Amino acid sequence: MSTAFDMDLFLAGVLTGSHTTRQRHLRQAKTIQTAIAERWQRENPWTWQRKHLAWFLNHHLNRHTQSTRYYYLLTMQLLTHRLGKSWQFNL
Repeated sequence: MSTAFDMDLFLAGVLTGSHTTRQRHLRQAKTIQTAIAERWQRENPWTWQRKHLAWFLNHHLNRHTQSTRYYYLLTMQLLTHRLGKSWQFNL
């Protein structure tokens, strides 16, 4: 039996800024994780591909405001940095 992936621990090394900013990034990362897990059954960020994050940004957030999409983009940049990838995303 596997345990749930700990996003807090995963992002602990790359989170900086105020407490509120860190909490926002964690909350958004968990939202991204949940959406990808529901769509592709991939709960672990180490198994994600660029297409998964691009789908989240372009399709899952398509009805959100530009500012919301921007804040999720910042969180996605933290995730890709933690994964050691050089993926780029456009709004």
